[in-house]
Amino acid sequence: MKRRTVKNMIISGFTAAALAVSMTGCSGQTGENGGSPAPGGNAEAAGKEERAGGGDASEKTVNSANPTGTEASQALEDVTIILDYVANTNHTGMYVALDQGFYEEEGLNVTIVEPTEGATATLIAVGKGDFGISYQEDVTIALTAADPLPIKAIAAVIQHNTSGFASYADKGIRSPRDFQGKTYAGWGGPGEEAVLKAVMAQDGGDFSSLTMVISDGSGFEALKDKADIMWFFEGWDNVKCRLNDFPIEYMPVRELDERLDYYTPVIIASKDTLEKKPEMVRKFLAATTEGYEYAIAHPQESAEILHKYAPDYSMEMLTLSQNYLSGKYSEGASRWGEMKEEVWDNYTDFMVEYGVIHEAIDADECYTNEFLP
Repeated sequence: MKRRTVKNMIISGFTAAALAVSMTGCSGQTGENGGSPAPGGNAEAAGKEERAGGGDASEKTVNSANPTGTEASQALEDVTIILDYVANTNHTGMYVALDQGFYEEEGLNVTIVEPTEGATATLIAVGKGDFGISYQEDVTIALTAADPLPIKAIAAVIQHNTSGFASYADKGIRSPRDFQGKTYAGWGGPGEEAVLKAVMAQDGGDFSSLTMVISDGSGFEALKDKADIMWFFEGWDNVKCRLNDFPIEYMPVRELDERLDYYTPVIIASKDTLEKKPEMVRKFLAATTEGYEYAIAHPQESAEILHKYAPDYSMEMLTLSQNYLSGKYSEGASRWGEMKEEVWDNYTDFMVEYGVIHEAIDADECYTNEFLP
């Protein structure tokens, strides 16, 4: 691991290499015991997005309506979704909608793309895709940058932040105060240091004593001998630890500071798309909503569907993850995808307080529920 102390650590933000490291230090692999995407991740999750430059989407695609190129698909409207990382249980509802023909029923020929070059937010802003998977933090940062990206969140995939800090159980790290003098392995995202600083201070800890390093991608086992603390996702990393009999102590960030219960991930679109193709957006969200509602009601069947598109993961892994997330997609909300102004404002205030952004932005500039069915 490349060691850097808190004092000289550079939070790279817009210039970090996109999709280099997952929040759990598990990027670059799709096996269930090694690296993995970071489902449920916030702006720093799953290799985090850089904001400079465009880039082409990956050639790895899945076409929903017309895999054989028949004439019937020519009447359908082509739509491209760019993921934040490889297919995982955050994305199940979209793969269900694709597999079960919900998109086709709405007149859409949908292709799902995994990004390889450039940030998903940037790719959506410049028209490389119609919809993308991003995070509340990324959207807020993109909109408050010196050169703002014309994007907007249109649906929350999960209602609550399902991530937190994990440590190897035998190390006795049970609160942020215990982070003192320890080593944290992460991705170097723009809000990562701010969250650590906040939760440690609130628990009476000395943030300056924490050593922050960039993860080497070795996965959860790094908690034994390479690092003391990592940022995990309950529906993915915690499941992998359970399957591998790897005992951890886990602290949900939403319980450490209520402002950290933000939307992660979210579906985004460019403002140009929202203005020029509102009916297409409504059709897309209608089918996507149906997909997530199916996943909520049928976790086992949904895991089986996702396995078709993510065969590198075992059915046991996907089933356990899906059983967890199916109960989280619309938890506490009147409908899937709905977002609240107070959630956006609370996290925006947090980012201003800790210097992630320099000034606040109105929530209605960042998100809309207008297109949800």
